[in-house]
Amino acid sequence: MRLRITTTVAVLVALALAGAGTSFYLIEERRIEVARIANIDQELAEFRQLARSPGPYSTAPDPETGEAFTGVADLLFGYVQSNVPTEDELLVGWWDDGVEVRQDLDGDRDEVAAADEFADAVRPLVEGGGYVEVTVDGLDLFLTVQPASAAAPDGSIQSGALVVVSYVDVADRQLVETIRTYAVVAAVALLLVVGVAAVQSGRLLRPLRVLRRSAEEISETDLTRRVPETGNDDITALTRTVNGMLDRIENAFVGQRQFLDDAGHELRTPLTILGGHLELLEVDGPEAAETRDLLLDEVDRMSRLVEDLLLLAKSDRPDFLSLRPVEVADLLPGVLAKARALGERRWTLEVPPERPRRLLTADEQRLTQALLQLCGNAVKHTREGDVVAIGYDAPAPGRVRLWVRDTGPGVPEADRERIFERFGRSEVAPDDDGFGLGLSIVSAIVAAHDGTIHVEQADPPGARFVIGLPALPPTTGTPSAPADHHVQPDQPDQPGEDPTRPWPAS
Repeated sequence: MRLRITTTVAVLVALALAGAGTSFYLIEERRIEVARIANIDQELAEFRQLARSPGPYSTAPDPETGEAFTGVADLLFGYVQSNVPTEDELLVGWWDDGVEVRQDLDGDRDEVAAADEFADAVRPLVEGGGYVEVTVDGLDLFLTVQPASAAAPDGSIQSGALVVVSYVDVADRQLVETIRTYAVVAAVALLLVVGVAAVQSGRLLRPLRVLRRSAEEISETDLTRRVPETGNDDITALTRTVNGMLDRIENAFVGQRQFLDDAGHELRTPLTILGGHLELLEVDGPEAAETRDLLLDEVDRMSRLVEDLLLLAKSDRPDFLSLRPVEVADLLPGVLAKARALGERRWTLEVPPERPRRLLTADEQRLTQALLQLCGNAVKHTREGDVVAIGYDAPAPGRVRLWVRDTGPGVPEADRERIFERFGRSEVAPDDDGFGLGLSIVSAIVAAHDGTIHVEQADPPGARFVIGLPALPPTTGTPSAPADHHVQPDQPDQPGEDPTRPWPAS
């Protein structure tokens, strides 16, 4: 959010500065053009006023000699010599088909009037006047031609023209220099504004960071803690809202926990009383004994159902897991030893050849419960002598996969997601008295560990339930077992080997 705010401010300020610079450039360019035309009009107006003065050709006195002009040549010469042009102007007197007089403020650029390109541009306009843009010696010029003619004493007509030359590049270069200076100042201002925006946005967002850290700590510990409230702004109002939400969540959580405790007590107690009285009930006939056994069996099933439902209800509670470091290589042999009591199967431990050591932050008892539930599920769908394997591998440094594999009929592809739902079942054996909650319990335990679970087709044919869990980064220098211990079958007849003992370190 801080980056987004700073970027937004930077973009807006950059657009504002660029827009201001562009507007300034266009306005100044137009002003320069208007000023150039105004200067040209002023020069022409002064020349026309001088030319219209009474006299044989012009009775107005020469500003330098005080004598009257005697012809167009004298008029042009006198006017050009007596006027001081601006720094971007050049005054030229033209008669006898050429430049006869010129006047520049600095005198260092009037040589452009002697160029052939200049004469070629002026000559067509001497009779009728007008203006033209031309480039001479790399200079962009704007030429304005004002014709002048008069009758000489001998009756001939003398003609000429006043040429006002405007150096376009002078004003443009000054404008470019101004824009370049503006660009430097704007860039510095942009950097300062972005820096201030970054610092200020960090200060404004600091309460949000405190809010986030406090919320993380609350979710990891308990719901009794609250986010500290400081200030009197929108973020403080958000903090009050979050604290109010935590109050409601805590009340709901306490109410749910109280309901689960009450429901568990109220459901377990009558079932226990009912089972105890049925066991003490004296029966005389075979039908009564059969009825009692049936009722006891149903009481046991209802007790298991209550326990499973309570376990699923508690799986969303923050105290559902007691996390601590668990070594996978030490966990599986113990699970395998406990699983052998579930049925006469060919129990096998599968480990990678390199036998990587991986630590999990997990609840060892809950994880063992999930694996044993999968083993019990495998026993239900296999027969005596079939293989049930428990294994693990580490496909990535921060990931561990645990699995339970069997050589039973497998799970149809259409049922591979439904079996993890509550009361979701696939093909059921005739003697299976479950409720379809076992795999949903496994899924809840795995989800509480931030893991995933799925079932796939095994090789050799059968079902393989795979649990993916996040692992701590591997440590270096961990000893590994020999490569020939990839699969450890259930071979209790081999002397000196205890299949229930954890794998040795080397």
